[in-house]
Amino acid sequence: MTVERFRIHVSDNILDDLKERLHRVRWPDQLEGSGWERGTDLYELQSLVSYWRDQYDWRAQEAELNRFSQYRCTIDGIDVHFVHERGKGPNPIPIILTHGWPDSYLRYHKIISLLTDPESHGGRPEDAFDVIVPSLPGFGFSGRPTQPGFNNLTVSEMWVKLMTSVLGYSRFVAAGGDIGSGVTRNLAANHPELLYGIHLTDVGIIRDLLSAHNEDALTEEERQYKISASRWIAQEGGYMSLQSTKPQTLAYGLSDSPAGLAGWILEKFRAWSDCKGNLLQKFSEDDLLTAIMIYWVTNTIGSSTRIYYENSHTLPPLGRIEVPAGIAIFPADIALPPKSWIMRNLNVTRWSEMPSGGHFTAMEEPERMADDIRAFCRPFRAENNQ
Repeated sequence: MTVERFRIHVSDNILDDLKERLHRVRWPDQLEGSGWERGTDLYELQSLVSYWRDQYDWRAQEAELNRFSQYRCTIDGIDVHFVHERGKGPNPIPIILTHGWPDSYLRYHKIISLLTDPESHGGRPEDAFDVIVPSLPGFGFSGRPTQPGFNNLTVSEMWVKLMTSVLGYSRFVAAGGDIGSGVTRNLAANHPELLYGIHLTDVGIIRDLLSAHNEDALTEEERQYKISASRWIAQEGGYMSLQSTKPQTLAYGLSDSPAGLAGWILEKFRAWSDCKGNLLQKFSEDDLLTAIMIYWVTNTIGSSTRIYYENSHTLPPLGRIEVPAGIAIFPADIALPPKSWIMRNLNVTRWSEMPSGGHFTAMEEPERMADDIRAFCRPFRAENNQ
């Protein structure tokens, strides 16, 4: 498999077209005093779009993203974009970090140097990693699947080829959140011999608990989870229902309107992060817009949502996973999982409850996230020396 160096360079035509669209947004109205209650607040979105149109500098963000060593290769007929940064320390452990939706590989950009070069950030050089951060197929700078059936399991099999056949690693650590958690767990379930361990920040919505009929078989924590997760799906899960059933219909509007795309994504960053209702408390305007821009300049919002359909229609269930697992729970994340269920279904060797942070873990709390990954992986260092 041929690996080619990759640099992001968005054409001027795409940026000029974007600016024109931002100048002629047709805004809806909003009920007085409704704020974010019924969806993305009109006035906050207008403020962000004004900044996007008049001050945001994509070229500066593009140069920042291009500081990382990026590559593309073709796996199973699909181009895969990935960051591959070598560790600066003795015998680094390789780790693959898988993102979710509505983020991108950008989810991990703040922790790459913390993991590759811990000594420069007050850590120990022997805690260094080789860091691989791919873009999921259908997201950002990776190619798009053209056939149905492309789910978390399919991606995990591609990651096996990326890590072993393309990059030449015989064993590695896998980590992820959101869709990345599902991909990572499928990796562990089907290829335990390749993994030192897995590090997760969530386990997704636990469907078997939501559909459980025998309440007496559940722990009190699991019964509470069933109530709270069902309430969350009813109140906040509209996006998931739509993306799991009719993603193509949604794609037309989000692919054509940058303001519509920003409204769809912004709501999730506010609702799922530990920002306490103030997005700019956790993210800068540049952070938010760069996350949105990766979808816009690649026109991948439609292809990114399809994995929800495939996961809900074609993904087989997982059993207990025996690979050592590190779990980092961030308090403002969505549908926090019951510890009793995780302990039954995963071989947990490290359990951490963070004092702050939400769903976008490594974007919100990069130092805490990096520290937890380092601590979880220390027992594997001796194995990596063999």
